[in-house]
Amino acid sequence: MGLLARMRKEWFIIGIVVVIVSAKLQPSVGVRGGPLKPEITVAYVAVSVIFFNSGLSLKTEELTSALLHFRLHLLVQSFTLIFFPLAIWLLLKLLALTAINQWLLKGLQTVGCMPPPVSSAVILTKAVGGNEGIIVTPVLLLLFLGSSSSVPFSSIFSQLFMTVVVPLILGQVCRGFLREYLERRKPPFGAVSSAVLLMIIYTTFCDTFSNPNIELDPTSLLLVVFIIFSIQLSFMLLSFTCSTRMGSWFTPADTVAIMFCSTHKSLTLGIPMLKIVFAGYEHLSLISVPLLIYHPAQILLGSVLVPSIRSWMNSRQKAAKMTILQPV
Repeated sequence: MGLLARMRKEWFIIGIVVVIVSAKLQPSVGVRGGPLKPEITVAYVAVSVIFFNSGLSLKTEELTSALLHFRLHLLVQSFTLIFFPLAIWLLLKLLALTAINQWLLKGLQTVGCMPPPVSSAVILTKAVGGNEGIIVTPVLLLLFLGSSSSVPFSSIFSQLFMTVVVPLILGQVCRGFLREYLERRKPPFGAVSSAVLLMIIYTTFCDTFSNPNIELDPTSLLLVVFIIFSIQLSFMLLSFTCSTRMGSWFTPADTVAIMFCSTHKSLTLGIPMLKIVFAGYEHLSLISVPLLIYHPAQILLGSVLVPSIRSWMNSRQKAAKMTILQPV
């Protein structure tokens, strides 16, 4: 794959770097009260657009089919929304003794509280991490980082309902009328959400760079990058081991879905959620950094591991077929 083709494919990750650099060069454009008016355009319009778009693209028939994988669904949700945040919380008890920036450590905890991305695996389609994440994620954030939140609990859920749940439902209703058109034209739902998400990231970092009291230690950042890759590899191995030990419950394809869905975290849901839960908080961008790192890290690790995982899955499926074909 050529450089240009690779850049087109990874335009969103490149976009994250560009908007952060842009925020550093001209933070006054995206600060609260600035020309972009992020307190309105981001807090209400941008977040609503992302979830209306998700509702419009959500195929109800695939959702129903995915929910029939009860054991698969239960294991993924238990791992990602119970085990993952608790394990990170315990890890941070040790990391708190180090010199790593405390706001980056809080950001690691927010990563642990996030649901999987709605597009993690075809097998679970849009079922995993959608509905549960909207409710469970803010509860986990307030449970682990409640003292950092500057917004009342009732206000958080009120805004979540208006900017997440309502647009999601409206998107589903509209899909009912536009299904044939949408399936024929196949609009770029993912690209639209990603572009809006870049605007949210830009305004978040504009607030940070306009505050001279906030500094990011490069050593802390490098250590967090190393920790994130270590967490992902360790948890992928753990989820793989758990699902293969339950061999009679899960097929090789199920195991692959479990490994990716239970360890991946949603940037699309996560950044708007942090924007709501920590509205007006001066260290919001530092808290967001680990999630911004986690996203490209999970894509990079996934692309590296896919050939090995595909080979393992194919060999297991062939062995299963040979066992069935053998005469008794």
